[in-house]
Amino acid sequence: MLICLSFSSRFNWSELIPLQLWGRTLGLQTENSQFLLEGMPFRIFGGSMHYFRVPREYWEDRMLKMKACGLNTLTTYVPWNLHEQERGKFDFSRNLDLEAFLSLAAKNGLWVILRPGPYICSEWDLGGLPSWLLQDPEMQLRTTYKGFTEAVDAYFDHLMPIVVPLQARGPIIAVQVENEYGSYAKDPNYMTYVKMALLNRGIVELLMTSDNKNGLSFGLVEGALATVNFQKLEPGLLKYLDTVQRNQPKMVMEYWTGWFDNWGGPHYVFDADEMVNTVGSILKLGASINLYMFHGGTNFGFMNGALEADEYKSDVTSYDYDAVLTEAGDYTSKFFKLRQLFSMIIGQPLPLPPMIESKASYGAILLHQYISLWDVLPSLLQPIKSELPINMENLHLNDSSGQSYGYVLYETVIFGGGHLHSRDHVRDRAQVFVNTMYVGELDYNTVELSLPEGQGFRQLRLLVENRGRVNYGLALNEQRKGLIGDVFLNKTPLRNFKIYSLEMKPGFMKSLRHIAGWSAVPDYFVGPAFFRGRLWIEHQPQDTFLKLQGWEKGVVFVNGQNLGRYWKIGPQETLYLPGPWLWKGSNEIVIFEERTAGRIIQSVDIPYLGRTQYVD
Repeated sequence: MLICLSFSSRFNWSELIPLQLWGRTLGLQTENSQFLLEGMPFRIFGGSMHYFRVPREYWEDRMLKMKACGLNTLTTYVPWNLHEQERGKFDFSRNLDLEAFLSLAAKNGLWVILRPGPYICSEWDLGGLPSWLLQDPEMQLRTTYKGFTEAVDAYFDHLMPIVVPLQARGPIIAVQVENEYGSYAKDPNYMTYVKMALLNRGIVELLMTSDNKNGLSFGLVEGALATVNFQKLEPGLLKYLDTVQRNQPKMVMEYWTGWFDNWGGPHYVFDADEMVNTVGSILKLGASINLYMFHGGTNFGFMNGALEADEYKSDVTSYDYDAVLTEAGDYTSKFFKLRQLFSMIIGQPLPLPPMIESKASYGAILLHQYISLWDVLPSLLQPIKSELPINMENLHLNDSSGQSYGYVLYETVIFGGGHLHSRDHVRDRAQVFVNTMYVGELDYNTVELSLPEGQGFRQLRLLVENRGRVNYGLALNEQRKGLIGDVFLNKTPLRNFKIYSLEMKPGFMKSLRHIAGWSAVPDYFVGPAFFRGRLWIEHQPQDTFLKLQGWEKGVVFVNGQNLGRYWKIGPQETLYLPGPWLWKGSNEIVIFEERTAGRIIQSVDIPYLGRTQYVD
């Protein structure tokens, strides 16, 4: 489809790139409803891409594709819960090397709008906030509550020395103050606190806020440019910005190019023609824009977020988002339509799009060995003994930072059977076993089960999965996981627990490799159990997708890397396996399956994200 829009002027920004303006003095400014960069008129054509959702080896490829699409600016969030997984221990290495990511953007001619939070939403566990904050029973997230601001200050003290040098001597032209605070707005002093936390640590570039229309007037802070987020351009929406700030440039910080998926729902798609027509209309109105997402990537590991509106819904592993590039970085029709549109506006040839990396189909992989979770417990895990159930975050682990993700097994002794009732204290889903016999599940919808009668003392086991903390809305303070209160048997609260942490960190997975007790998989076996097999690769490894048909629910590890969750309820049916995480020769595949295991998984060259439904 040809886009027929007239634009009053061409924008040639070939001289306005980071390496040519090294040591600039004026930066990005606002004047008479337009942006100026070093005193020259400038419009932001941006795209979101998150370094923590994309293998480091592919950062540059995705940036080159941004440039080839006609974009001049990259936006990224900064996930506090990855950079400070344990309180006081900071990690900016490997795939979390923010300085390297931002420097690479500059090298490739992209400006950067940095969105450091501390809260980022982003369909990411707890909106990027570390779960150890919830150890404090009085915690008030995203407010000036002392326990929260002290933690933010300590984090910013480590983050800002990385960011500050990349302003005038780097690609950063703007920094966002918090994120969509107008939709939370619990503390009128909070946004000023975050703004000053940035300024006092050396942030000098243009400050921005970001909100949807309903939250816009509640998320403002003096001295920051208000921007708006949406997918459908309602009449007068951009003019609405004039009601909160006069004579300022208009910026759409998040133009939603697609949407995210929840387990049990459809795979959402957003019509490419409607999307590019809306982008054209936004640009014709003189606004700047950031495409959220340009490239979504993947919620690797246990890092997906969740929604809690009418009911709790956790997000899938893929963050494909039906974005401009696919989860694996391939082009979509949206890319080429946008490239055509931006090239018309810029009025000069764009760089050629990089070649697509080919995908591999390695065929069937046999999972030939298994070990039951019950056999793993005595060898690898030391239980915590407690009279009362303890929620995941308050377990005495990880230098007193608690457990953040994964599973917790609660084990106690019962005599006889009867009526088990959770009182809605399971977060988020518990498999219930008497000894090793599966009895049923407890979750938000199922809060009671009948336990069979039996002779003598037996073990009652609740294997509780944290399916992902809610990342948006007013319930952030209630995101503790595991058992968050008493569970009752025949109206008597259960006591005297052995509690096993199953966070499945790399050290645990490495120990699992050497444990005795692995045996051949029988014809029929029911989990929970670990299964392992080998993928042999003759040549240079390539991206592939793992299809888990015949498996029910669990997690996949390849060479120790946690690819994320699978679940037969869909919509997602394949997990993305990046080529750089594979080795030439032998590759170890380990699957933790909660219930029904298949014997093989398939390596295929095409993803399947599920039955589609168009975003209304």
